[in-house]
Amino acid sequence: MRSQEIIKITEKFSAHNYHPLPVVLKKGKGVWVWDVEGKKYLDMLSGYSALNQGHCHPEIVKATKKQIESLTLTSRAFYNDKLGFFLQKLCSLTGYEKALPMNSGAEAVETAIKAARKWGYYKKGVKKDKAEIIVCENNFHGRTITIVGFSSECQYRDGFGPFTPNFKMIPYNDVHALKKAINKNTVGFLVEPVQGEGGVIIPDDGYLNECYKICKENNVLFIADEIQTGFGRTGRLFACEYENVKPDILIVGKALGGGFYPVSAILCDKRIMDVFKPGDHGSTFGGNPLASAIGMAALDVIIKENLPGRAYELGNWFMEELKKIKNPVIKEIRGKGLLIGIELKKKARPYCEALMKNGVLAKDTHDYVVRFAPPLVIKKEELKWALPRIKKAFDTCVF
Repeated sequence: MRSQEIIKITEKFSAHNYHPLPVVLKKGKGVWVWDVEGKKYLDMLSGYSALNQGHCHPEIVKATKKQIESLTLTSRAFYNDKLGFFLQKLCSLTGYEKALPMNSGAEAVETAIKAARKWGYYKKGVKKDKAEIIVCENNFHGRTITIVGFSSECQYRDGFGPFTPNFKMIPYNDVHALKKAINKNTVGFLVEPVQGEGGVIIPDDGYLNECYKICKENNVLFIADEIQTGFGRTGRLFACEYENVKPDILIVGKALGGGFYPVSAILCDKRIMDVFKPGDHGSTFGGNPLASAIGMAALDVIIKENLPGRAYELGNWFMEELKKIKNPVIKEIRGKGLLIGIELKKKARPYCEALMKNGVLAKDTHDYVVRFAPPLVIKKEELKWALPRIKKAFDTCVF
Protein backbone atom coordinates (compact mmCIF):
# COMPACT_ATOMS: atom_id res chain seq x y z
CA MET A 1 0.00 0.00 0.00
CA ARG A 2 1.36 3.42 -0.94
CA SER A 3 1.91 6.42 1.31
CA GLN A 4 -1.17 8.42 0.34
CA GLU A 5 -3.48 5.47 0.93
CA ILE A 6 -1.98 4.86 4.37
CA ILE A 7 -2.20 8.54 5.26
CA LYS A 8 -5.85 8.59 4.17
CA ILE A 9 -6.72 5.61 6.39
CA THR A 10 -4.78 7.03 9.33
CA GLU A 11 -6.47 10.42 9.06
CA LYS A 12 -9.88 8.78 8.86
CA PHE A 13 -9.55 6.77 12.06
CA SER A 14 -7.07 8.82 14.11
CA ALA A 15 -7.83 11.73 16.39
CA HIS A 16 -6.44 14.86 14.78
CA ASN A 17 -4.17 15.80 17.66
CA TYR A 18 -1.03 15.69 15.49
CA HIS A 19 -0.03 17.26 12.19
CA PRO A 20 2.65 14.90 10.86
CA LEU A 21 4.79 15.53 7.83
CA PRO A 22 3.37 13.55 4.87
CA VAL A 23 5.86 10.68 5.02
CA VAL A 24 5.03 7.08 5.96
CA LEU A 25 7.98 5.31 7.54
CA LYS A 26 8.41 1.56 7.43
CA LYS A 27 12.00 0.75 8.39
CA GLY A 28 14.80 2.26 10.45
CA LYS A 29 18.44 1.46 11.07
CA GLY A 30 20.89 3.70 12.89
CA VAL A 31 20.29 7.27 11.72
CA TRP A 32 18.38 6.27 8.58
CA VAL A 33 14.71 5.54 7.93
CA TRP A 34 12.87 4.37 4.81
CA ASP A 35 9.31 5.08 3.70
CA VAL A 36 6.91 2.55 2.20
CA GLU A 37 8.06 3.44 -1.31
CA GLY A 38 11.66 2.70 -0.32
CA LYS A 39 12.96 6.30 -0.22
CA LYS A 40 15.74 6.81 2.33
CA TYR A 41 15.83 9.72 4.81
CA LEU A 42 18.21 10.97 7.47
CA ASP A 43 16.31 11.15 10.75
CA MET A 44 17.15 14.50 12.34
CA LEU A 45 14.43 14.31 14.99
CA SER A 46 15.16 10.90 16.57
CA GLY A 47 11.76 10.59 18.19
CA TYR A 48 12.18 13.88 20.08
CA SER A 49 15.42 12.44 21.55
CA ALA A 50 13.96 9.02 22.39
CA LEU A 51 16.31 7.51 19.79
CA ASN A 52 19.67 8.78 21.01
CA GLN A 53 21.02 5.26 20.38
CA GLY A 54 19.62 5.23 16.84
CA HIS A 55 16.94 3.07 15.30
CA CYS A 56 16.94 -0.62 16.20
CA HIS A 57 20.33 -0.64 17.90
CA PRO A 58 21.51 -4.28 17.72
CA GLU A 59 22.46 -4.49 21.40
CA ILE A 60 19.03 -3.29 22.50
CA VAL A 61 17.35 -5.56 19.93
CA LYS A 62 19.26 -8.49 21.44
CA ALA A 63 18.25 -7.62 25.00
CA THR A 64 14.62 -7.08 23.96
CA LYS A 65 14.36 -10.40 22.13
CA LYS A 66 15.95 -12.29 25.01
CA GLN A 67 13.61 -10.79 27.61
CA ILE A 68 10.44 -10.91 25.54
CA GLU A 69 10.78 -14.67 25.26
CA SER A 70 10.94 -15.22 29.04
CA LEU A 71 8.88 -12.64 30.95
CA THR A 72 7.38 -9.28 30.01
CA LEU A 73 5.09 -8.17 32.83
CA THR A 74 4.49 -9.00 36.46
CA SER A 75 3.10 -5.68 37.74
CA ARG A 76 4.61 -4.40 40.97
CA ALA A 77 2.46 -6.84 42.93
CA PHE A 78 5.50 -9.12 42.73
CA TYR A 79 9.26 -8.72 42.43
CA ASN A 80 10.90 -9.54 39.13
CA ASP A 81 14.49 -10.51 38.40
CA LYS A 82 15.34 -7.43 36.32
CA LEU A 83 13.99 -4.32 38.06
CA GLY A 84 16.48 -4.20 40.92
CA PHE A 85 19.47 -4.45 38.61
CA PHE A 86 18.04 -1.80 36.28
CA LEU A 87 17.52 0.65 39.14
CA GLN A 88 20.96 -0.15 40.53
CA LYS A 89 22.54 0.65 37.16
CA LEU A 90 20.50 3.85 36.80
CA CYS A 91 21.33 5.06 40.31
CA SER A 92 25.02 4.19 39.99
CA LEU A 93 25.25 6.08 36.72
CA THR A 94 23.49 9.19 38.00
CA GLY A 95 24.70 9.24 41.60
CA TYR A 96 21.33 9.01 43.34
CA GLU A 97 20.22 6.68 46.10
CA LYS A 98 16.76 5.83 44.79
CA ALA A 99 14.77 5.63 41.56
CA LEU A 100 11.06 5.29 40.89
CA PRO A 101 10.29 3.89 37.41
CA MET A 102 7.31 4.90 35.30
CA ASN A 103 6.48 4.74 31.58
CA SER A 104 6.00 8.06 29.81
CA GLY A 105 7.82 11.29 30.51
CA ALA A 106 4.60 12.97 31.60
CA GLU A 107 4.07 10.25 34.20
CA ALA A 108 7.56 10.90 35.54
CA VAL A 109 6.82 14.63 35.81
CA GLU A 110 3.60 13.88 37.69
CA THR A 111 5.60 11.59 39.98
CA ALA A 112 8.11 14.35 40.69
CA ILE A 113 5.28 16.76 41.51
CA LYS A 114 3.77 14.25 43.94
CA ALA A 115 7.14 13.61 45.56
CA ALA A 116 7.83 17.33 45.98
CA ARG A 117 4.43 18.05 47.45
CA LYS A 118 4.54 15.18 49.91
CA TRP A 119 8.11 16.08 50.90
CA GLY A 120 6.89 19.62 51.49
CA TYR A 121 4.17 18.47 53.86
CA TYR A 122 6.01 15.70 55.69
CA LYS A 123 9.58 17.04 55.74
CA LYS A 124 9.46 20.83 55.27
CA GLY A 125 6.32 21.34 57.33
CA VAL A 126 4.16 23.18 54.80
CA LYS A 127 0.53 23.36 55.91
CA LYS A 128 -1.95 20.99 54.27
CA ASP A 129 -2.89 21.85 50.67
CA LYS A 130 -0.72 24.98 50.63
CA ALA A 131 2.32 23.62 48.78
CA GLU A 132 3.44 25.61 45.74
CA ILE A 133 5.70 24.66 42.86
CA ILE A 134 7.36 27.30 40.69
CA VAL A 135 7.53 26.69 36.94
CA CYS A 136 8.81 28.68 33.97
CA GLU A 137 7.08 30.38 31.09
CA ASN A 138 7.47 28.61 27.74
CA ASN A 139 7.84 25.28 29.52
CA PHE A 140 6.93 21.88 28.14
CA HIS A 141 6.65 19.04 30.63
CA GLY A 142 3.93 16.88 29.08
CA ARG A 143 0.22 16.76 28.30
CA THR A 144 -1.69 15.76 31.44
CA ILE A 145 -4.32 18.08 32.91
CA THR A 146 -2.02 19.11 35.73
CA ILE A 147 0.91 19.76 33.41
CA VAL A 148 -0.95 21.74 30.75
CA GLY A 149 -2.51 23.70 33.60
CA PHE A 150 0.86 25.33 34.28
CA SER A 151 1.77 25.84 30.63
CA SER A 152 2.00 29.35 29.20
CA GLU A 153 0.92 28.03 25.77
CA CYS A 154 -2.73 28.99 25.25
CA GLN A 155 -3.47 26.08 22.91
CA TYR A 156 -2.29 23.51 25.44
CA ARG A 157 -4.81 24.87 27.96
CA ASP A 158 -7.73 25.68 25.67
CA GLY A 159 -10.80 23.66 26.58
CA PHE A 160 -9.19 21.55 29.30
CA GLY A 161 -9.83 23.48 32.53
CA PRO A 162 -10.27 23.63 35.46
CA PHE A 163 -6.65 23.04 36.37
CA THR A 164 -4.66 21.91 39.38
CA PRO A 165 -3.90 24.90 41.61
CA ASN A 166 -0.73 26.12 43.34
CA PHE A 167 1.68 26.41 40.44
CA LYS A 168 3.41 29.76 40.14
CA MET A 169 4.84 30.77 36.75
CA ILE A 170 7.91 32.97 36.32
CA PRO A 171 9.98 34.00 33.27
CA TYR A 172 12.63 31.52 32.16
CA ASN A 173 16.26 32.55 32.56
CA ASP A 174 15.40 35.07 35.29
CA VAL A 175 17.15 34.46 38.61
CA HIS A 176 15.56 37.48 40.30
CA ALA A 177 12.08 36.27 39.39
CA LEU A 178 12.78 32.99 41.19
CA LYS A 179 13.99 34.81 44.31
CA LYS A 180 10.87 36.94 44.33
CA ALA A 181 8.47 34.03 43.77
CA ILE A 182 9.67 31.85 46.65
CA ASN A 183 7.69 31.93 49.89
CA LYS A 184 7.20 29.68 52.93
CA ASN A 185 4.90 27.38 50.94
CA THR A 186 7.29 26.81 48.03
CA VAL A 187 8.34 23.16 47.84
CA GLY A 188 9.91 22.92 44.39
CA PHE A 189 11.26 24.69 41.33
CA LEU A 190 10.61 22.68 38.13
CA VAL A 191 12.84 23.67 35.22
CA GLU A 192 14.21 22.43 31.89
CA PRO A 193 17.97 23.09 31.57
CA VAL A 194 17.27 23.72 27.88
CA GLN A 195 13.73 24.38 26.66
CA GLY A 196 13.51 21.95 23.77
CA GLU A 197 9.86 22.14 22.72
CA GLY A 198 9.91 25.83 23.55
CA GLY A 199 12.24 26.45 20.62
CA VAL A 200 15.66 25.22 21.84
CA ILE A 201 16.05 28.08 24.30
CA ILE A 202 19.44 28.10 26.04
CA PRO A 203 19.61 30.00 29.36
CA ASP A 204 22.52 32.26 30.29
CA ASP A 205 25.66 30.68 31.69
CA GLY A 206 25.29 30.41 35.45
CA TYR A 207 21.49 30.48 35.45
CA LEU A 208 20.98 26.91 36.62
CA ASN A 209 23.70 27.18 39.25
CA GLU A 210 22.26 30.40 40.66
CA CYS A 211 18.76 28.92 40.76
CA TYR A 212 20.12 25.83 42.50
CA LYS A 213 21.79 27.99 45.18
CA ILE A 214 18.58 29.97 45.72
CA CYS A 215 16.63 26.73 46.15
CA LYS A 216 19.17 25.45 48.67
CA GLU A 217 19.06 28.69 50.66
CA ASN A 218 15.27 28.47 50.89
CA ASN A 219 14.86 24.70 51.44
CA VAL A 220 13.18 24.31 48.05
CA LEU A 221 13.67 21.25 45.85
CA PHE A 222 15.44 21.90 42.55
CA ILE A 223 13.65 19.63 40.06
CA ALA A 224 15.23 19.22 36.61
CA ASP A 225 13.24 17.86 33.70
CA GLU A 226 15.94 16.18 31.60
CA ILE A 227 13.54 13.95 29.68
CA GLN A 228 14.63 15.43 26.36
CA THR A 229 18.05 16.81 27.29
CA GLY A 230 19.26 13.78 29.23
CA PHE A 231 21.44 10.81 28.35
CA GLY A 232 23.92 12.67 26.18
CA ARG A 233 21.76 14.88 23.99
CA THR A 234 23.41 18.19 24.91
CA GLY A 235 27.01 16.92 25.05
CA ARG A 236 26.95 15.89 28.70
CA LEU A 237 25.20 12.93 30.25
CA PHE A 238 22.82 15.54 31.65
CA ALA A 239 22.62 19.20 30.71
CA CYS A 240 22.77 20.28 34.36
CA GLU A 241 26.35 18.97 34.45
CA TYR A 242 27.48 22.01 32.46
CA GLU A 243 27.00 23.99 35.67
CA ASN A 244 27.91 21.25 38.17
CA VAL A 245 24.33 21.09 39.39
CA LYS A 246 22.95 17.87 40.86
CA PRO A 247 19.17 18.33 41.03
CA ASP A 248 17.29 17.24 44.14
CA ILE A 249 14.92 15.42 41.79
CA LEU A 250 16.02 14.39 38.31
CA ILE A 251 13.33 13.44 35.78
CA VAL A 252 14.38 11.14 32.93
CA GLY A 253 12.70 9.30 30.08
CA LYS A 254 12.77 9.10 26.27
CA ALA A 255 16.28 7.71 25.52
CA LEU A 256 16.06 5.56 28.65
CA GLY A 257 13.93 3.22 26.52
CA GLY A 258 16.29 3.32 23.54
CA GLY A 259 13.37 3.92 21.19
CA PHE A 260 11.97 0.45 21.92
CA TYR A 261 9.65 0.99 24.83
CA PRO A 262 8.42 3.84 27.05
CA VAL A 263 10.66 3.94 30.12
CA SER A 264 10.90 6.90 32.51
CA ALA A 265 11.86 7.53 36.11
CA ILE A 266 12.53 10.06 38.79
CA LEU A 267 15.78 9.94 40.74
CA CYS A 268 16.46 11.41 44.17
CA ASP A 269 17.97 10.52 47.52
CA LYS A 270 16.23 8.73 50.38
CA ARG A 271 15.43 11.96 52.22
CA ILE A 272 12.93 12.70 49.45
CA MET A 273 11.97 9.33 48.04
CA ASP A 274 11.16 7.81 51.40
CA VAL A 275 8.05 9.98 51.72
CA PHE A 276 6.39 7.40 49.46
CA LYS A 277 4.74 4.51 51.27
CA PRO A 278 3.05 1.42 49.75
CA GLY A 279 -0.13 2.52 48.03
CA ASP A 280 0.92 6.17 47.58
CA HIS A 281 1.87 5.86 43.93
CA GLY A 282 2.30 3.22 41.25
CA SER A 283 1.99 1.99 37.70
CA THR A 284 0.95 -1.38 36.30
CA PHE A 285 3.69 -1.30 33.69
CA GLY A 286 6.27 0.83 35.49
CA GLY A 287 9.40 -1.19 36.20
CA ASN A 288 8.24 -4.29 34.34
CA PRO A 289 10.96 -6.82 33.40
CA LEU A 290 10.86 -6.00 29.69
CA ALA A 291 11.25 -2.27 30.36
CA SER A 292 14.03 -3.00 32.84
CA ALA A 293 15.97 -5.17 30.40
CA ILE A 294 15.61 -2.57 27.67
CA GLY A 295 16.57 0.23 30.06
CA MET A 296 19.77 -1.55 31.07
CA ALA A 297 20.74 -2.15 27.44
CA ALA A 298 19.92 1.47 26.53
CA LEU A 299 22.17 2.76 29.32
CA ASP A 300 24.98 0.40 28.33
CA VAL A 301 24.97 1.74 24.76
CA ILE A 302 25.09 5.34 25.95
CA ILE A 303 28.17 4.66 28.08
CA LYS A 304 30.02 2.15 25.88
CA GLU A 305 29.69 4.32 22.77
CA ASN A 306 30.33 7.58 24.66
CA LEU A 307 27.28 9.24 23.17
CA PRO A 308 27.60 12.41 25.29
CA GLY A 309 31.13 12.93 23.99
CA ARG A 310 30.03 12.35 20.41
CA ALA A 311 27.18 14.83 20.82
CA TYR A 312 29.53 17.46 22.20
CA GLU A 313 32.12 17.13 19.46
CA LEU A 314 29.79 16.71 16.50
CA GLY A 315 27.22 19.18 17.82
CA ASN A 316 29.74 22.00 18.07
CA TRP A 317 31.07 21.24 14.60
CA PHE A 318 27.61 20.93 13.03
CA MET A 319 26.37 24.16 14.56
CA GLU A 320 29.34 26.06 13.17
CA GLU A 321 28.71 24.56 9.73
CA LEU A 322 25.03 25.52 9.88
CA LYS A 323 26.02 29.10 10.70
CA LYS A 324 27.83 29.24 7.35
CA ILE A 325 24.47 28.94 5.59
CA LYS A 326 23.59 32.48 4.62
CA ASN A 327 19.90 32.95 4.07
CA PRO A 328 17.80 36.01 4.98
CA VAL A 329 15.04 33.85 6.46
CA ILE A 330 17.39 32.58 9.22
CA LYS A 331 17.14 34.69 12.35
CA GLU A 332 19.34 32.70 14.76
CA ILE A 333 21.06 29.33 15.17
CA ARG A 334 21.47 28.07 18.72
CA GLY A 335 21.92 24.85 20.60
CA LYS A 336 23.92 22.56 22.85
CA GLY A 337 25.43 19.31 21.69
CA LEU A 338 23.16 17.73 19.12
CA LEU A 339 20.09 19.70 20.16
CA ILE A 340 20.07 22.58 17.69
CA GLY A 341 17.38 25.04 16.69
CA ILE A 342 17.27 27.29 13.64
CA GLU A 343 14.89 30.15 14.34
CA LEU A 344 13.33 31.61 11.21
CA LYS A 345 11.61 34.87 10.35
CA LYS A 346 8.82 32.88 8.72
CA LYS A 347 6.79 29.82 9.74
CA ALA A 348 9.03 26.76 9.86
CA ARG A 349 6.60 24.10 8.62
CA PRO A 350 7.19 24.71 4.86
CA TYR A 351 10.95 24.47 5.42
CA CYS A 352 10.52 21.12 7.18
CA GLU A 353 8.48 19.94 4.19
CA ALA A 354 11.25 21.11 1.87
CA LEU A 355 13.83 19.28 3.99
CA MET A 356 11.73 16.12 3.73
CA LYS A 357 11.76 16.35 -0.06
CA ASN A 358 15.55 16.60 0.15
CA GLY A 359 15.83 13.47 2.28
CA VAL A 360 16.17 15.09 5.72
CA LEU A 361 13.48 14.63 8.36
CA ALA A 362 13.11 17.41 10.94
CA LYS A 363 10.14 18.96 12.70
CA ASP A 364 9.16 22.51 13.46
CA THR A 365 8.65 23.57 17.04
CA HIS A 366 7.17 26.74 18.46
CA ASP A 367 6.07 27.71 14.92
CA TYR A 368 9.29 29.43 13.85
CA VAL A 369 12.04 26.97 14.82
CA VAL A 370 13.42 24.03 12.85
CA ARG A 371 14.93 21.61 15.35
CA PHE A 372 17.80 19.29 14.47
CA ALA A 373 18.30 16.47 16.97
CA PRO A 374 19.68 13.41 15.16
CA PRO A 375 20.50 10.12 16.88
CA LEU A 376 23.75 10.51 18.80
CA VAL A 377 25.29 7.60 16.92
CA ILE A 378 25.43 9.79 13.82
CA LYS A 379 28.77 10.11 12.03
CA LYS A 380 30.41 13.26 10.76
CA GLU A 381 30.10 11.97 7.19
CA GLU A 382 26.35 11.70 7.62
CA LEU A 383 26.12 15.26 8.92
CA LYS A 384 28.22 16.37 5.97
CA TRP A 385 25.74 14.58 3.69
CA ALA A 386 22.91 16.58 5.29
CA LEU A 387 24.46 20.05 5.04
CA PRO A 388 24.05 20.73 1.29
CA ARG A 389 20.53 19.33 1.43
CA ILE A 390 19.66 21.64 4.32
CA LYS A 391 21.08 24.60 2.41
CA LYS A 392 19.14 23.60 -0.71
CA ALA A 393 15.90 23.36 1.28
CA PHE A 394 16.34 26.88 2.62
CA ASP A 395 17.36 28.27 -0.77
CA THR A 396 14.48 26.72 -2.71
CA CYS A 397 11.65 27.10 -0.21
CA VAL A 398 9.50 30.01 -1.34
CA PHE A 399 6.02 30.62 0.01
